[in-house]
Amino acid sequence: MDTSSTHYLCLAAALAPAYNLQQPIPVTIEQLTGILCCTPRNVKFILRKLEEQQLIAWIPGRGRGNRSQMTFLRHVDEVLEEGFQELVSKGRIKPAIELIGQYPVNEPLKERLLAVLDMQMGFRSEPGSESGQEVLRISRNRAMEKLDPATVYTAFETYLLGHICSTLITYDAQNGGFLPGLAHTWEANASSTSYLFYLRKGVRFHHGRMMTSRDVQETLQRLIRLNSPAICHFEDIIHVELEGDYRIRFDLVQPNFFFLHMFSSIYMSIVPYDVDFAEHPVGTGPYQVVDLSQDVLVLGAYDHYYGIRPLLDRVEIWYLPHLASGVRQYQLTDASTSLNSVPAVEDGRSHSIDYPAVGCRYMLFNFRKEGVHHHPTVRQALRILYNQLALIRELGGNRIMPADSFLPWQSSKHEFSEPLLEEAQALLQAGGYSGETVKLAYRTCHEDREEALWLQERSRKIGLQLELYPLSEYNLPNLMNHADLVICEEVLEDDWQWGMINYFRNESNYLHILLLDSHKQALIELLEPFARLAAGERAELLDVAESKLRDNCWVLYGCHMNKKAQLSQNLFGLQPGSFGFLDISKLWVKSGF
Repeated sequence: MDTSSTHYLCLAAALAPAYNLQQPIPVTIEQLTGILCCTPRNVKFILRKLEEQQLIAWIPGRGRGNRSQMTFLRHVDEVLEEGFQELVSKGRIKPAIELIGQYPVNEPLKERLLAVLDMQMGFRSEPGSESGQEVLRISRNRAMEKLDPATVYTAFETYLLGHICSTLITYDAQNGGFLPGLAHTWEANASSTSYLFYLRKGVRFHHGRMMTSRDVQETLQRLIRLNSPAICHFEDIIHVELEGDYRIRFDLVQPNFFFLHMFSSIYMSIVPYDVDFAEHPVGTGPYQVVDLSQDVLVLGAYDHYYGIRPLLDRVEIWYLPHLASGVRQYQLTDASTSLNSVPAVEDGRSHSIDYPAVGCRYMLFNFRKEGVHHHPTVRQALRILYNQLALIRELGGNRIMPADSFLPWQSSKHEFSEPLLEEAQALLQAGGYSGETVKLAYRTCHEDREEALWLQERSRKIGLQLELYPLSEYNLPNLMNHADLVICEEVLEDDWQWGMINYFRNESNYLHILLLDSHKQALIELLEPFARLAAGERAELLDVAESKLRDNCWVLYGCHMNKKAQLSQNLFGLQPGSFGFLDISKLWVKSGF
C-alpha cells in the first residue's frame, strides 16, 4: 500500500466523517501538520502527491485568515479496499490485518475483506529460491496463549510446542508403548525406582548449541523453579545424576510404572539451559520460531533437525478473530487462485476429514462462588436440563455421541435416558430454588454459544433464571467471580491415561480452580496410588475418579465431538498428531494439478 493512500485514509479518518464526498472542507496547513504529524513543508508535498493521484482537490487559502479547502474525490472504502488488496496480494498479511483495525470499516466491507484474507490461507509457493519456498498458512479465531512447555495446558498450543520441541521419548498410540526421541534408548531397574536415558549425540537446539544431559536436568529444574502446574507428576524424583554428557539417571522415592508417560509429555520438552524460553522459544523440534506476535506465529523448517526435515518450509498461524469457525483451516488454496476467485475448498478439488476426539463437552460448577448450585438437587436439575440425548437431537452438528465419561469407549457402555423437564422443575423446588439468577459462562465460539442459548430456553420452561455470561478466552478471574457454571470442552492426548491424570491433577485447568479444596483433596487421595499401578489398574482407578465427578454432579457430561479439517486433494502426508491435529512436519503438496 503506497504512502499516498495511507495519508489519504489518515486525513479522511480525521476530517471526512463530518462531510460528504465531493464537499469542500475548510482546513489550515497547521491543522494538517497535527493530523499527519509532519512539518508544514512536508504537508504541502503530501498534498501535491494526493492531487497528482486525483485523490483530493486542493484550493489554498489566499490572504491572512482565509482557510484552504480540501475535497475528497474518492470514497474512503474504495481506497481502503484497494490498499488492502495490494497488501494481501504481496503476502503482507499483518499490515493488511492492521489496516482493518486502524480505520473505520463498515461490516459489509469488513466481511468482504476478511473473506479475501481467508482465501490467502492454505498453501503458497513463494519466490526467493530456485524452487520457491513452500508455505502453509493456517487461520485461527482464538488468540495464541503463552507458548511455554512448563505452563501450557490448552490443546492447540500443546500441539504447536510439539513441533518446536522434542521429548526424550514419544508415546506410540498404536501399540501403547514408547519410541526413541532425544534419547535413543533407556532402561529401568527391577523395582522401577531408577530410570537411565541414553541421549542422542549431535542434536542441535535452534540457536545452534548441541544438546547435552545438562539441558535435560535443567528442564526438570525449570519446572520446579517456575512452579509448573504439572509439577505434581514429578514429585517422586529425589535425585538426578549426570553420567556424562549423554547419559542421565533419575532416582525415585518409590516405584513408578507411569514414569515413561511423564517423560513423553509436553512438560518434559527439553529446552536449553542457556536461553530464557519464555522470551525466546528454542527447542530441538522440526520447526523453529521465526516470528511470534499477537497476530501471527511463523514457524520455519529447521535444517539441522536430528530427524527428517519437514517438507513444508514455513508454517504461518494467523489470528483472525472474525473468521469464527469450528472447522480447522488446513485448506490449501491453489497458488494461482486470484483474490476474487472461489477458494479451493469449494471448487470440488477439496475434501474434509473427520476424526472423533478423545474427550467431550461438559459443564462444570463454580464452587468458589456462593449460590444455589451448591445444593445437590439443583445440580441434579441442571443435569436433566443438559441432557445428552436432547443436546445431540436438537443441536446436532459435530456432536456425535452422548457422553458419560471423557472416554468414548466408556460412554458407549452407558444406557442414556431423557427425563421430562418437569422432573427438573421438581428438583429445583426440592432444592429451595426461589427465582435466583444462575449465571452460565461460555466462550464466544459457535458450539458454546449455541449450547448456552439452548440451555437458556430450556431453563425458561421450568422457571430457572439462567443468565448468559460471554467469557473472554481463559479469563479465570472473571469466571471465578461472576459465573455459577461454565461450558467446557476437554480434548485428551493420544496417551489418554496421561491426559486423564493430568486433567485431575493439573493446577491450571478449570476443574482445579473451580472445585473446593475438600473436593480436590478427595480426588488426590483417591488417585494417590496411580503411578504405582499397572496399566489396567490405572484405567480402573481413573474410572472411579470419574464416577466421583459424575455421582456428585461436579461435572455434567454432554457429548463427544467429531473434529473436521478442510483439505485440498493435493495435500499428502496426512498423519494425525496429538489431539487429532495433523502432523505438520509430515505434510507435503503435490503440484501440477
